[in-house]
Parts: sequence; structure tokens; C-alpha cells
Amino acid sequence: MKKLLTVVVFAFGLLRSQAQQTKPTEQLKYALIVTRHGVRAPTWTPERLNQYSTGSWPDFGVPPANLTTHGRALMKIMGGFYREYFSKEGLLGRPNCSDAGRVYFWADIDQRTIESAHALAEGILPGCEAEVHSNPQGKDDPLFDPLAAGVAVQDPRLASAAVAGRIGPDLKAVIDANRAAFDVLNGVLTGNGKAKSSIFDEPISLEAGQTELAMTGPLRLASTLTENLLLEYTNGMRGDQLGWGRLNAVNLQQVMSLHTAYADLMRRTPYLARVRGSNLLNRVVRSLEQAMAGKLVKGALSSPENELVVLSGHDTNLSNLSGMLGLSWVLPSYQPDDVPPGGALIFSLWRSAETGVYSVRLQFVAQTLDQSHDASPLSTTNPPPVANVFVPGCSTAQQGFPCEWANFQRVAQAAIDPAQIQ
Repeated sequence: MKKLLTVVVFAFGLLRSQAQQTKPTEQLKYALIVTRHGVRAPTWTPERLNQYSTGSWPDFGVPPANLTTHGRALMKIMGGFYREYFSKEGLLGRPNCSDAGRVYFWADIDQRTIESAHALAEGILPGCEAEVHSNPQGKDDPLFDPLAAGVAVQDPRLASAAVAGRIGPDLKAVIDANRAAFDVLNGVLTGNGKAKSSIFDEPISLEAGQTELAMTGPLRLASTLTENLLLEYTNGMRGDQLGWGRLNAVNLQQVMSLHTAYADLMRRTPYLARVRGSNLLNRVVRSLEQAMAGKLVKGALSSPENELVVLSGHDTNLSNLSGMLGLSWVLPSYQPDDVPPGGALIFSLWRSAETGVYSVRLQFVAQTLDQSHDASPLSTTNPPPVANVFVPGCSTAQQGFPCEWANFQRVAQAAIDPAQIQ
């Protein structure tokens, strides 16, 4: 669903440019990366997917929802890029694996998030042993899914009202508003044929369950199917495996508007985002505070010795954070506010040597469609695109849109619901 981007900032190019845009007297003291896992196989079985297409969906070579071999390679490439950038900023680059004691990895309990963290660790700390921390299998992590973990509580009726209030009196309006993208998707799925089931068979509705809100109908189905087409492309598939020979970068970007429209409603709507994202944002704020204080702060992730923290989670987590803080971005080859595999929101803490004042900057980074498809090598001279992200009520007009620490803390605390944190 198209929307006016009043706070979008276009800042494509080298992550290194963040340092070049700041005063030479500013020093990077700490960074926290919240990343989506890498390219995975579809979560649905092939039998379920095949109902909506005239041809069979391709085999990703791994069980449903697992990180693919190609996806793992992409995450290792991103890790190598992070290593080069943070080494140039003095955060990494110590000899004899000394960096291993300064980098902390935490992943959600899924195979795809844990293996993505391992791949990032191999890129950031090549040849070194790095532990990836996570909850025991079967124990939901309140950092990434506080509802499932029983930390957060959502009023499904209020959630339904919050989403419906963004659409209007007729939920079908969201389908009509995206009709062109639906037509393109139908063409990719069926060609000139007819599938067993249509994405329009089920009417759109908002269903309030015991603890969560669910959307049913065309937009929800289209979100899943277009995301799976994205996974085909970013997994390096070609020929008939790529949308039965009917998919390319142009029409993929068109149909991905259906996925981002769904994510905007169900993940970025402020009430929903606040319930699911407050615990995570609180831990981020406490971690930045600990890095600034140089001593233990309750609620911080890891210990004060860590200068780089990597959280391996899901696109839902990043969409929740952006919805809470009013963040927006656009990267080449993607729809506004999209969170593709391996996409990451970086919180960085800088200190002025002249004044001692700390500031926080936010950036969103992701490999382009073609960089992912081709597994292109990355470096600070051949980087992935980056958006310097403006934080409403906090960022200044200076290059990089910094927030002084006190202002960032005020805005973040206002976004957090204390009742939803652990």
C-alpha cells in the first residue's frame, strides 16, 4: 500500500560514508545490529503452495523455513563487510582473535536465525571461535516473540480496531488499492492457465483470537506468495525455477508491494508494533546506555566489554521497531520500508572528543536483489546500499541525522510500553 513517506531519507551508498559525514573528532564507541535472518526456504510445504500456481514451486534443497546454502553464503558475505567497515572505525581489527571477546551474538531459536548468526560470525571473526547465544530449543524468546513467550499481552479487539482504522469502513478497499500488483502476481502464478485455488477465494477479514490478531484473505496470501518469489530470486534461482520463467527483477518489485502493504498494516501499525517491539527496543536502549556508561546496566544485552552486538531475528522485529519509532527507508530494488533477507537496522553510538557528548545514529542496510542473486562480494569500496534513517522527534539536520543521547532516550522511552517489557 503506497503511502506518503514524510520521514524517508535517501542515503544510498557506502556505510563508510557515515564516518566521513561526521566530524573527525567523533569516535564510534559501540554498535548494535538487529538483522533479519538470511534467505530461507518457504515456510509452507510445496503441496500447499502448488494450490495457487499452475506449475510446481521449486525445491530449495532444505526443509521448510530453514536457511538455504545460498542464504548462508550471503550472510557470511555481509559479515565480511561489517568486519571491514568496523575495523576501519576502530571497533574491530585487533590481532590474534582478540575481537572475539568484544563481539556478542544472540539469535532466536529457529534454525534460520541461529545459522545466520553463525554465518555472520564467520564473516566478522574469520578463523576465530565465536559463540552464538540463544534460548534452549522449544523455549520462545521474549526478545523476538514476546507474545509467544508470555511477556507481552495484546488486546486482539484493540489490535483489530487499530488496523481497521487505518483502512477505512470497507476492508476490501485495501485490495482495490493494490489491484495492479494483484494482477501482476496472478500473471506470474498462473500464466494463461488456472490454478486449483485463487488468492481471491477467501474474503479479507480481521480475526481477533485469544491473544493475537490475524488477517485472512487475498492480502495475507499475496504477502506470503510474493515473499516466496523474493526468496527464489535472492536464492540465485534462474530459468524456469524463477517464477516458472515469468519472474524478473522488475515485476518482482511490483508484486512485493503486496508484501510491504501487509507488513505495514500488521507489523508497523503503532499499537501492534508497540506490543511486540517494546521488549526489544528496551533492551537496545539499555545496551546503548551501558556502552556509554562503561558499566553494567540492568536490561542490557551482553556485558560492557562488548563493543559490537548482533541480534539475529526476523523481518517482523525490524518492522516493529520502525513502526514504534516512525522510521522509514527506501533501498534500490526494494519497496519502501521492506526488510529483505539479511536486511539490518544498525544502532551506533558516537562520542565527540571535543564535548564528550554522545549521539545515536540509525542506518538500514541490505544487499540489493542482484547482489543477493549473484552472491556479489562486498567491501567498503563495493558496498551494499545504506539508508541513513531519520528518527522523528530526535534526529537533527546534520549529516547522518544524529540524535543526542538524551533526545534519543526520551523518544525511545516514549515509544516503549512499560507493561510489555521483561
